[in-house]
Amino acid sequence: MVRPTALLFLLLTIMASPALAQDTPAPGADWPYPPPDPKTWWDDKRPELPEAADPLAGRRLGRGDRLVAVDNGYDPLLYRLWGLQPLQNQILFGGEMILEVAVRPTSSPRQTLIRVTVRRTGDVFVQGRAGLGCCEAGIARRVGFDAQAPADAAARLLALRDHPIWNAPREVRVDDGSGAADALCVDGTSYDLTLVVPGRSRAIRRACDNAEVGEAADVLEAAFGLALGHEPRFDVIWPGGADFSAARRAYQGLIADGGRLKPAPNARPQPPAFEPGPSAAP
Repeated sequence: MVRPTALLFLLLTIMASPALAQDTPAPGADWPYPPPDPKTWWDDKRPELPEAADPLAGRRLGRGDRLVAVDNGYDPLLYRLWGLQPLQNQILFGGEMILEVAVRPTSSPRQTLIRVTVRRTGDVFVQGRAGLGCCEAGIARRVGFDAQAPADAAARLLALRDHPIWNAPREVRVDDGSGAADALCVDGTSYDLTLVVPGRSRAIRRACDNAEVGEAADVLEAAFGLALGHEPRFDVIWPGGADFSAARRAYQGLIADGGRLKPAPNARPQPPAFEPGPSAAP
């Protein structure tokens, strides 16, 4: 048994040791970071976000203007869980656009979200997010990036505003002419595409069947081509890269054989024919 006097002597020896005193932080020391000051926590200046993280920051609606109504199934709070400004709050000027692709597999919690923004200056910004959209009160293991795209991307993206898919039904089913019943999608991937231009928006979903996805191949290849190569943890979800040629061939083969993509039953109707409008700035 250790006597009390001996134990007290041992403690005093340890406290007096210079080497041990340097390794043990004193009470109240900054370890590992200084604690925040409660009085200034809400008023302290925060670091400014880089331009790529919020390409349309600082804009205000003009008199009589209104935000574009976006009906793509994504709630504004869900965008904030992804660390993105809600698409419903974005203000676009003439000649600008936002293209967004949300990917939701039916057999995996791995979800991805790509947003491409084209400003009237010709600058293009791409934002990507990936995470597990299941089983937790948030987006688990979320990763992402915000980057500026190459200068030649603007013309290719603006040309996609006139793509026929934006005037297609919101949701479709494959009709190959055989009269077979629609197959139930139990193991596939849905692609939710959203296009926003000044004053208008359009939402399209293509899911499971290769022919469905192939109708949107041009748009998907443009979005994924800009998104891949920035974050390895994002890229690993897409080992095939930005190649949707197999889906494109399936769609072309369906049309060549006399088939079609018919509107899905019980799908929400689309607004009247979509026109991107003039590209001149107001």
